[in-house]
Amino acid sequence: MSNERAALPDPLITCSPKRLSGAPVFAATRVPVQTLFDYLAAGETLAEFLRQFPDVSREHAIAVLGLAAARVSGSEEAAHAA
Repeated sequence: MSNERAALPDPLITCSPKRLSGAPVFAATRVPVQTLFDYLAAGETLAEFLRQFPDVSREHAIAVLGLAAARVSGSEEAAHAA
């Protein structure tokens, strides 16, 4: 296993009416962001989500969680800390 960090896509999340009816997805995947929140709300771990959706990197998922935290708190600093 490599210690190199995967480059994060920019933007982290994309939406297209041609992909999953316009649902926000992890950029460069077909994995809806809502699926991550559903897993966590159901008591599943981030590790389990990543096992089920290997196209999403740990760094990408954490960055999206940081983005969500920033939006909820109104702080852009929280998004850049992720």
